[in-house]
Amino acid sequence: MFDFESCLKIGKGEYKRMMEPLIIKMGKLQREAKTKKIPVLIILEGLDASGKGAVMNELLMALDPRGYKVYSNNKDTEEELLRPFFWKFWKNLPGEGEIAVFDRSWYFSVIKNLNDMNKKEYKRRCQEIMDTETLLRNGKTSIIKFFLFISKEEQKKRFKKLDKNPSTSWRVTKEDWESNKNYDEILEQYEKLLDNTGNEKGVWNIVCSEDIDSAKVQIFQRTVAFLEKSIEQSGQDTLEMIPLKEKSFSLDSVNLVKSISRREYKKKLKKYKEKLMELEHEIYEKRIPVVLAYEGWDAAGKGGNIKRTVDRLDPRGYDVIPIAAPNDIEKKHHYMWRFWKDFPKGGHITIFDRTWYGRVLVERVEGFCKEEEWHRAYHEINSIESQWSDDGAVILKFWLHISKDEQLRRFKGREKTSYKNWKITEEDWRNREKWDLYKDAVEDMITMTSTENSEWHVIPGNSKRYARLKVMEIIIEELEKALKKREK
Repeated sequence: MFDFESCLKIGKGEYKRMMEPLIIKMGKLQREAKTKKIPVLIILEGLDASGKGAVMNELLMALDPRGYKVYSNNKDTEEELLRPFFWKFWKNLPGEGEIAVFDRSWYFSVIKNLNDMNKKEYKRRCQEIMDTETLLRNGKTSIIKFFLFISKEEQKKRFKKLDKNPSTSWRVTKEDWESNKNYDEILEQYEKLLDNTGNEKGVWNIVCSEDIDSAKVQIFQRTVAFLEKSIEQSGQDTLEMIPLKEKSFSLDSVNLVKSISRREYKKKLKKYKEKLMELEHEIYEKRIPVVLAYEGWDAAGKGGNIKRTVDRLDPRGYDVIPIAAPNDIEKKHHYMWRFWKDFPKGGHITIFDRTWYGRVLVERVEGFCKEEEWHRAYHEINSIESQWSDDGAVILKFWLHISKDEQLRRFKGREKTSYKNWKITEEDWRNREKWDLYKDAVEDMITMTSTENSEWHVIPGNSKRYARLKVMEIIIEELEKALKKREK
């Protein structure tokens, strides 16, 4: 993989002659990619002192600074350490027509944490990387990956040169000298990682950077060819249609008659609120992130349910994220981007009032995405939720179910009540006309995305009191389970 015989050297005159047209071409392709609304992700990985900074600087000088952003993955911040593995990368992904350059990415994060991983965890990370890159490509992000390598002797030479100069000596750390000492081991680790995460669409560009000018030319040449191909194929890619499972769940099986007396409700409500207040403190101490995902029919009682759940909680420990139609910035990104950026840090709770499942509900029913896209979304969502739960998060998903007659009664009640009529819109009535289409979509959603670590809880909601208590019961039970698991 790391073939030193492939290392090339070019003179300054040859370098200038080759680079000038490439720089002009790069700027032109950036503008075309913007016009085509293509998100471009350039990943620069490599050995220490292999010249990533020099390559990146040359690359950025060829681009319009209004159309790119750079993310450097070095030492994790406290904020990043309290989030799932991919959180810091997702929030820095490019939108339509943008270029993001990752100076080290998820690959470096795996390498630097190898000593803390067993074989199972390492294998999981490799699979998550491949799943994430496939998901992004299916979402129209063009990804090109470079790995720069140099010999042990050249690395040592560059460290010494940096160390001798007072203005650059700060860049050489004890860890750098240690990496040179363990050069063969680190190179072998990278070779294994790159081999385990490369595939036909995620091929690695391995570049020898013994001669940095030669490396720059190679990277420019390959990036230009990559962008030309991405622009040429824009809008032509087709997704394979992934078949749905046969439905294993029917909303008709839900017993909507369940109810509870007002007296019993008040008694339990007080008890559950106090218990949730205690648990909020405990999950904070254990740094467990919690996601409560609410979906349901219009007027099913999501807002009232959330209100009772958080009533006694410390507002500094939770956020409620109401999800509406995506804004202009959100539309430019992958549909999961806006949910990743709001993921809670360890010890906090995020409550989503409607969720990423809009992809397989409203976007499916209303035709806002292609059939192939929402078919694929089930697998994508399962993959991401698996990442969250494997990284220690508690994911609780609730579908609040009411009958069509009960919905009509609540709609009419809202229209007649002055302080509630703002809740009812023409869109609500229009959605009601598509009840059967939504019902079919909900049943597919629950069948396809109810997994061992992230199952759906279908809550009978004709009785608001019963639904509120049932949700709180489930939250309490699952948080207690998570705390016991953390103690083991």
